[in-house]
Amino acid sequence: MIINQYRKTLLPSGIKVVSETIPYVKSFSLGFWFNVGSRDENLKNNGITHFIEHMLFKGTKKRSPKKIAEDIEGYGGYLNAFTSKEHTCYYGRGLSQHIGRTFDVLADMIQEPAFKPSEIKKEAGVIVDELYDIEDDPEELIFDKFEECLFGGNSLGMPVIGSEKNIKSFNQSDLFDFIGQKYGFNTLTIAASGAVEHEELLRLTEKYITRDLGKKKIGRKSVKPKVLNELTVEKDIQQVHAILGTDTYGYKDKKRAIVNVLSHILGEGSSSRLFQTVREKNGICYQLNSFLNSFYDVSSFGVYFSTNDKLFEKSISLIQKEFKKLRDKKVSDKELKKAKEYLKGSMLLSLESLTQRMSRMAQSEIYFNRIETVEETIKDIDSVTAEQVLDEANLVLDEKALSKVIIRANNC
Repeated sequence: MIINQYRKTLLPSGIKVVSETIPYVKSFSLGFWFNVGSRDENLKNNGITHFIEHMLFKGTKKRSPKKIAEDIEGYGGYLNAFTSKEHTCYYGRGLSQHIGRTFDVLADMIQEPAFKPSEIKKEAGVIVDELYDIEDDPEELIFDKFEECLFGGNSLGMPVIGSEKNIKSFNQSDLFDFIGQKYGFNTLTIAASGAVEHEELLRLTEKYITRDLGKKKIGRKSVKPKVLNELTVEKDIQQVHAILGTDTYGYKDKKRAIVNVLSHILGEGSSSRLFQTVREKNGICYQLNSFLNSFYDVSSFGVYFSTNDKLFEKSISLIQKEFKKLRDKKVSDKELKKAKEYLKGSMLLSLESLTQRMSRMAQSEIYFNRIETVEETIKDIDSVTAEQVLDEANLVLDEKALSKVIIRANNC
């Protein structure tokens, strides 16, 4: 099946294989994507998806942790992984002649993890250190706290890394049980971009995916409308960090493009309204930006900033004034066009990266069961009108409907 420059095959097993051949490059980016993340956990096992991601690098039945690394790095390649709230991806980059080697290593990792108790114990310590790093970084911690407030009562509100108690409690049986429940043929998408041939990917899949992973049940609870929340966390820090925000449309809703444009106008980039007003004109808030963090059915949207305690209230006041301006008056054609061009430019520039191309392709397949073309995305951005931006501003920038999360110094 050919979709523009993309090719897709749904194998009888349920595995999806998607590819994009780029003839002018000499390398590839290959990803094994599982449609499972922290959203598929509960309070008792929160953090286990991320823990498994770490553990798959800690040895298989035939490869030691060192062997996994050497089999890729010894040939000029790169291997990594990440866990999000809705996905887990194991991916590698390398020169085109080594794609079979990278495929073999990734396939071995997902099918035959050793999960040795000694390695589990050691890695728990590493992940707890990672948790402490997050706790020590208010710029990162505040987004976990914000989504905890926003999506409270739903697994989407839980942090990807989990809790220290859970991290220290996971054992070999827990990890094998979770993989058995979630890692299936129907939850796996294999995606590759670059110097790749689709038929070769199909051959490699047949050769190296030899274990019957079966088909797994996929089901996630939808997010209920939030209750307005306000949370203050005290830490041993110098600055005050804050987020004002709300929930809005997810990837499945075309209206998300409107909020994306609004977010850029409001606070993305040095020419945005908030940057110009709060930082350039008033000289406060070194860190200041709006954001749109999206999932399939919902997004978190808001403004993040940090400043000293004496200027906190002034910062809030300035930000709220910009909210009101966007609620009261349509943006100009010039400002709207600038925002659209920025968004289109950012997307197109990101596609200079093979890994970004591979990721975009895989996520499109997982979310929409098809590959959304670049032209479609550009069309969605171009279709946004000033009237739509005004309407959405009145929904998502209404101070009465915004949740607030603040991290400030213990002595404030």
